[in-house]
Amino acid sequence: MSKFVIIGITDMPHPNLNREAIQYIAESRFFSGGIRHKDLIQDYLPEEAEWIDITVPLTDVFDQYRQIDETIVVIASGDPLFYGIGNTIKREFPDAELVVYPAHNSLQLLAHHYQLEYGKMHIATLTGRDWPEIDLPLIRGEQMIGVLTDRQKTPHTIAQYLLDYGFDNYDCYLGEKLGGPNQKCRKLSIEELLELDFVHPNCMILVQKKPIIRQFGIPDEAFRRLEGRPKMMTKSLIRLASLSSLQLDAASVLWDVGYCTGSVSIEAKQAFPKLKVIAFEKRTESDAIIRENMKRFHVPGIDIHNGDFFEQNLELLSAPDRVFIGGHGGRLNEMMQKLYAILKPDGCIVFNAVSDETLSTFKESALELGMRLEKSSRIQLDEFNPIEILKATKVE
Repeated sequence: MSKFVIIGITDMPHPNLNREAIQYIAESRFFSGGIRHKDLIQDYLPEEAEWIDITVPLTDVFDQYRQIDETIVVIASGDPLFYGIGNTIKREFPDAELVVYPAHNSLQLLAHHYQLEYGKMHIATLTGRDWPEIDLPLIRGEQMIGVLTDRQKTPHTIAQYLLDYGFDNYDCYLGEKLGGPNQKCRKLSIEELLELDFVHPNCMILVQKKPIIRQFGIPDEAFRRLEGRPKMMTKSLIRLASLSSLQLDAASVLWDVGYCTGSVSIEAKQAFPKLKVIAFEKRTESDAIIRENMKRFHVPGIDIHNGDFFEQNLELLSAPDRVFIGGHGGRLNEMMQKLYAILKPDGCIVFNAVSDETLSTFKESALELGMRLEKSSRIQLDEFNPIEILKATKVE
């Protein structure tokens, strides 16, 4: 069985290691890490040391590990189990014996520098990952967010993303080359972050100055709507009743088919920020409208798909366990069949029927597909026609 000793270090030359870690190094022959790590640890390495550079693709590195039946000492930055190589080795070598000697990670070093109370800090790693990692804490209004960056998700691009969605309510603590002789730390506004020159590696801690006040049941008049068609959106009370029928607290992926202004998608994502929301709309003008509304209500992270729904390659998307049909283009039966084929077992479809014809079509389509019709609700608002909120569940 393989054995890995993973030693975390900072960027200080000749890092201060404990006695056990030094002993493992002295008694071992095989070592691995980045080029930077080798330079820092050089004085500790025995003369016969053999070094394996950790470079991409990692599969090549792991193939070399598998050829070794001795202990491999891996040198890593900070805490190897904090979004580090330690977790990757655990996944790749689940039966291996693992010994870990951590150092402080970069966010800890930055928090220590500014004496920030970081016990409740939410971590958002954008290192090799996309924006949903930071969307969740932003929508939740987390008071402190630690952000791990990379060469694509830089302080500049992160600052622009925050400003695009109105998250200027945070101060930013930026740390560069933390734990080494060239460490640099600065406290900045999000706007100042845009004008900054910086070096890698770096990380950020966002500290909230004031919360964004959110409202469950956003007033209809607050949304930007289709020009000349103000009634073309799901009204607030109907929207909330539909969201209730969807039972999103137990959902993972919502498809909003026919999003129009994006009111259902935005309300759903705001209330359930962990939810993956995929929104579809045929009207080309709706693209700018939903994006403006997302920024207006500080709700990033909705995956938007424009064009004819029936021409979309749905197999490329995350399968839904919840679907809201906001528009069907007169092809409700065909849409139900297409959705049923990709809907997860026990998933449901919710539809607001505004006529007896669409009510009958939805029910008949659901029964033909073997779905279970749930109890419906009938609501009438002011002078509008009554609306029947229908729900069908996929039973398998």
